[in-house]
Amino acid sequence: MSVKNRIAKLCSGGQSGVDRAALDAAITSGIEYTGWCPLGGWAEDYPKPPGLLPKYPNLKETPSAEPNQRTEWNVRDSDATLILVSEIDELANSSGTVFTERLTRSLHKPSRTIVLSDSAVIDSILKWLSSFEHSIRLNVAGPRESESPGIYERAIQVLTPLLNMIDLIPGTNIDDPDVLTSVSREKHQY
Repeated sequence: MSVKNRIAKLCSGGQSGVDRAALDAAITSGIEYTGWCPLGGWAEDYPKPPGLLPKYPNLKETPSAEPNQRTEWNVRDSDATLILVSEIDELANSSGTVFTERLTRSLHKPSRTIVLSDSAVIDSILKWLSSFEHSIRLNVAGPRESESPGIYERAIQVLTPLLNMIDLIPGTNIDDPDVLTSVSREKHQY
């Protein structure tokens, strides 16, 4: 099953950083996106209404301007959450990312935290996605740009090639990391 078939819809809250990279990669790859954003379309770089809504019209506003409501509703309304960080110790610097991780546990939703600097990052995500038996609504989350400068660029460099992977070689054993690495490198130089 291709990545596009595994992800029925990509969900994100639109905050600067990882959220925004997820939305932009989905748009570039032709994957439908959705998600909740705070009232007024608020994001740290779009503080005044209508915020980021003109740029991302598929997002919906929560009744509250409080970002935690957006985060909770995106986790609640998704089948699984992918959390992207630059380094594993970065979690402590991002209260929103820590909150997301806690919510996935309390709402009993599958999640995976992936370190973007890992050399096998795309392969790790593909392997995790292959564990789902059906197409999922995938929430993508992580630190905002002010908490992790450069995270948008690092995330989009992973998400765009990942979401553009149309097909794996028929009969490929998704559990074999050597095969996945060669497929990823053949299709996308990253």
